[in-house]
Amino acid sequence: MAIAGISHLTFLVRDLERTARLLVDGLGAREVYDSGERTHSLSPEKFFVLGGVWLVAMEGEPPAERSYRHVAFQVDAEDLPGYRTRLERLGVEIRPPRPRSEGEGESLYFHDFDNHLFELHAGTLDARLAAYAATS
Repeated sequence: MAIAGISHLTFLVRDLERTARLLVDGLGAREVYDSGERTHSLSPEKFFVLGGVWLVAMEGEPPAERSYRHVAFQVDAEDLPGYRTRLERLGVEIRPPRPRSEGEGESLYFHDFDNHLFELHAGTLDARLAAYAATS
């Protein structure tokens, strides 16, 4: 018996269409399902695939406060400026980068319209562990 991986990530959002634009136009996700007014789960929802990950946007009350809790998607460093431009056009809030150790890889942090924090990260676990080991 073993966990095979992550099945899906669900985000509660106020406006499904606005979130769909963020995921599709801003990040390049593919929308694969729209429940419309049907409620198979708790409320209307849309499904997306982004980087091989199934994402669910479900109508509901999003987090009341922002935190550092986030989802990070791996990207190539040279793609970060293009993502920044697309996301700024959609009106999401780009966050300043956090201080980084050499070798961690670049990141672009942004909040969606419902207090969820996302990171586009141009680094790998192996590179980060190697960077940390080099400073120990």
